[in-house]
Amino acid sequence: MRASADNGLKIVVVGGFGAGKTTLVRSVSEIRPLSTEETMTRAGEAVDDASAVRDKNATTVAFDFGRITLDARNVLYLFGAPGQERFWFLWDRLFTGALGAVVLVDTRRLDDSWYAIDRLERHGTPFVVARNDFGGPDFTPRAIRDALDLDPDVPLIHCDARLRGSSKRVLIALVEHAKNRYRRSPSHDTQVPAPYEELPR
Repeated sequence: MRASADNGLKIVVVGGFGAGKTTLVRSVSEIRPLSTEETMTRAGEAVDDASAVRDKNATTVAFDFGRITLDARNVLYLFGAPGQERFWFLWDRLFTGALGAVVLVDTRRLDDSWYAIDRLERHGTPFVVARNDFGGPDFTPRAIRDALDLDPDVPLIHCDARLRGSSKRVLIALVEHAKNRYRRSPSHDTQVPAPYEELPR
């Protein structure tokens, strides 16, 4: 299906350095993703702290781009944002015009996600939080919510960014969440949203 302006929806994938953003875009895109990854060098060690992600040997320096057709009416354009602090200034531009965002979190480094959540809340952009499976501490959903200070209606989803089905499930949850936010807007319904329960794995 060819995407048009009527059904092309922009999704931004954000999160801390090495949280799996590029991996998610690659796993779910139906086209070969446009990637701006570059090999990490010793010269960059003073700028990008990779001590918590020792297996990482490349990093995104602009953004990743992919595409996925959800159904007959909806095509998602995916923008994976670089996670390093020196690129955070790009995030506000990427959020402009976005249907919503996925915040990928690594439970070993939850504090890396605070800035992304803060910016999205300031923009009023709908978002879901996806805890990427790195085999780290198995925190309960309540513990993660408390650590990130999430509103009750923000979806928290377990995912494995390497798996297409898991990544697609995250995107579908985001689209549904954005639709629900729209329906609850003042021009539609002003009812208070119910707390969001984590989807089963």
